[in-house]
Amino acid sequence: MKDIIRHFAIKGNVVEIKPLGNGLINDTLLVSTDGPDNYVLQKINNSIFKDVELLQHNIDCATAHIRRKLAGDPDIDRKVLTFIPCVETGKSYWTDGEAYWRVSVFIKDAFTYETVNPKYSYFAGKAFGAFEGMLADIPDTLGETIPDFHNMELRARQLHEAVEADKVGRMAEPEVKELLAAMLPYEEEMCKAERMYREGLLPKRICHCDTKVNNMMFDAEGNILCVIDLDTLMPSFVFSDFGDFLRTAANTVAEDDPAIEKVDFKMDIFEAFLKGYLEGTASFLTPVEKENLPYAACLFPYMQAVRFFTDYINGDTYYKIKYPEHNLVRTRNQWALFKSALSKVPQMKALL
Repeated sequence: MKDIIRHFAIKGNVVEIKPLGNGLINDTLLVSTDGPDNYVLQKINNSIFKDVELLQHNIDCATAHIRRKLAGDPDIDRKVLTFIPCVETGKSYWTDGEAYWRVSVFIKDAFTYETVNPKYSYFAGKAFGAFEGMLADIPDTLGETIPDFHNMELRARQLHEAVEADKVGRMAEPEVKELLAAMLPYEEEMCKAERMYREGLLPKRICHCDTKVNNMMFDAEGNILCVIDLDTLMPSFVFSDFGDFLRTAANTVAEDDPAIEKVDFKMDIFEAFLKGYLEGTASFLTPVEKENLPYAACLFPYMQAVRFFTDYINGDTYYKIKYPEHNLVRTRNQWALFKSALSKVPQMKALL
């Protein structure tokens, strides 16, 4: 690790390196030094993010743009991430040809929270909305780090291909036939974002695309400092940031809980997140984007149900499973969440 750190223009000497956080994608380490700053060293998962050059280009452009907007703020170094250049190339990552690494300044006296309640859902809505707002006028061209990540038309095609191929014979199962028959009537409506985009009615924004409560940093007084974990930063519909947060935060149970009867879409979380998000996006959100936020709340559990269902039909080749019916249980759970959210659209529209 010390050999890797030497490729970056850090200040001071390395004193200690130890694991940091509980991220599922990248290996993350805290580097303590005898200099003015400590650092975060990350091994980038290039099996998921195959174009690391594009990944870091997106992050570099976004952080530089936010830094320009915060110029003069005495606390700027805690309000936007700072990545350290590679000594040899000047780029914000280093590679030995196989592994890819990056280093950022560790933000002092900052905290993340795992709590999902109305209070932190409001903070999340405001923070991610403001983050989109900061990047609404970015002059740089950013690319998709995971192409078609939240493309519902693609997910629908993948489901139909899985059904047609029936690689492991699961289409013979009565429950699979029943779920497919239930899902298909909603497919056209759930694919409307892509149609609206092609018709010029819906813009793409620079979105975070991984809107979890623990991807925000707070100071000791509970004030929001900045948004972190920028790997999925890319052009997308605002529905990605709005709907994906609610898919996990507004579910009464975990996404793989087999107690389907306990699944419910929590309207207090929706209301709190909506309030914060509308405050954060007030400067740029269009009427079309705004009026379709209830659709976004329904879209993401539907999309995830389709993805789990496709993987089950294909023989569990994508998501890790703990038992043979795991993906089917996940499918039923997300389908129940979709139906719950759909039933509450009138309430969502009233709040909107």
